[in-house]
Amino acid sequence: MAKAIEEIRRTFEDCEVEVFPDGSGGAIVVVRGIPMGCPYVQERVWVGFHITYQYPYADVYPHFTNADLRRSGGSGLGSGFGGASFRNSPAVQISRRSNRLNPKRDTAALKLLKVLKWMKEQT
Repeated sequence: MAKAIEEIRRTFEDCEVEVFPDGSGGAIVVVRGIPMGCPYVQERVWVGFHITYQYPYADVYPHFTNADLRRSGGSGLGSGFGGASFRNSPAVQISRRSNRLNPKRDTAALKLLKVLKWMKEQT
């Protein structure tokens, strides 16, 4: 778990990374200040997720972001996004499951990078 958190901190060194132990050997992670922009109104977002005690053998899924996430063109967010709650607050859930998880390669930081790339490609 510590290696996963450290990799997230290194990968997102310009962002604030908050870690909340879940009491079961895992952690809730929130990365704040992630650059976003086009195709969204928000220039920066936060993304949160749960790394379970089974990590790296369990997928880091789902991810959550700002409840007010909006496209700059005014259209809806589309499939893969849904209303949800994260840490007792409204959020948008981002559903991007890893179908072929490779625990040696697919880290929590890499998964977050893939989620962010997918978000930006949703035009």
